[in-house]
Amino acid sequence: MAPHGVVQQPHEAPGGSTCDLNFIFKEGSNVPRKGHTLHRDVLADPIYNSKIVTKLVNSIMLDGKKGIAQKIVYGAFERVAEKTGKDALDIFEEAMNNIMPVLEVKAKRVGGATYQVPMEVRPERRQTLALRWLTEFSRKRSEKTQAERLANELMDAANNTGAAVKRKEEMHRMAEANKAFAHYRF
Repeated sequence: MAPHGVVQQPHEAPGGSTCDLNFIFKEGSNVPRKGHTLHRDVLADPIYNSKIVTKLVNSIMLDGKKGIAQKIVYGAFERVAEKTGKDALDIFEEAMNNIMPVLEVKAKRVGGATYQVPMEVRPERRQTLALRWLTEFSRKRSEKTQAERLANELMDAANNTGAAVKRKEEMHRMAEANKAFAHYRF
């Protein structure tokens, strides 16, 4: 066997046939365990011309039924526009800004102890978490239709109330309580 980083020349295998065993190893390289995939960019919503609305539709969607998810989201936006008298997209963006967390805690193991280390949240993850919470807490509400539940959760979030905003505040409280461990950042 050739040493690491060396090309091995063809040799004669038992039985008289030659086989080519040319292996080239890059010095110091690690074997990749998992390939990185490219994220496919979502298309802007046809009605509101916004990518984040498309992401909300995808978040609401169950079992691949996008048409139903679109009816729910558009119905919720119409209800929001009726009740507030403002543009539904503006209310949605305001709600998202009120839900998106700035800090989160991640578990970091140091020696035998596990610390909850506060970290800043990347912009993409902030948006993903906000959409996830909005969907999760709108589903848990008690109104009759999902469109009503989503509309009311959006209006609550825009007014800095509601379960999704409480989740963000809880996450920020955890980060604040554990700021003594901030020096353990990755």
